[in-house]
Amino acid sequence: MVEDGARQNSGAKHKWKFFRSGGFDQVRLDDAADLQNLGLLDQKLWAALSCPAKGLEIDSKVLQYLDSDNDGRIRVPEITAAVRWICSVLKNPEDIKRGLPTLPLAAINDGIPEGKQLLAVARRILANLDKANAVEISSEDTADTAKSFLKTKFNGDGVVPPTSATDKAVAKVIEDIIACVGGVPDRSEAMGVDQAKLDQFFV
Repeated sequence: MVEDGARQNSGAKHKWKFFRSGGFDQVRLDDAADLQNLGLLDQKLWAALSCPAKGLEIDSKVLQYLDSDNDGRIRVPEITAAVRWICSVLKNPEDIKRGLPTLPLAAINDGIPEGKQLLAVARRILANLDKANAVEISSEDTADTAKSFLKTKFNGDGVVPPTSATDKAVAKVIEDIIACVGGVPDRSEAMGVDQAKLDQFFV
């Protein structure tokens, strides 16, 4: 292992640790401090500056989220932005390195707007899965979007199925619109109408 505080961006205070592999020194990411300072690491010290957003042994949805500009490549700024976000929404960024199968709700940093929103979404998903009293959430809980939104009347996708209507007459109108001009599937995969279908029907 090589410890070299000089191998860092100008003005950076973080000391990086290195190991020798493949004939050159590579940076060690041992703790949360390394992750939190990843954006300061000179890009000349990265093993690669980009990778494809498909065909890797990583969940395809994760790759899709990382590829924020949808150009088919995941680049250094997208990695560092994701790391910054993850560190910011956790009360203790060290939790990242623990490799837990679930995320305790108490670990989410609800002291910032994004963390507060993340906590609310996690609780909504758990409630929709009949786990309202759960104190942690897993990747399996978030994997099936259709299932997690199945019991939500208004899930924010702009599509209103007949079952979301509290009035029978309104529900019947929605059914008529779907029968006349077709429907649009919402997040729960139930057929409903959006603004475009509504406008088309009344025209």
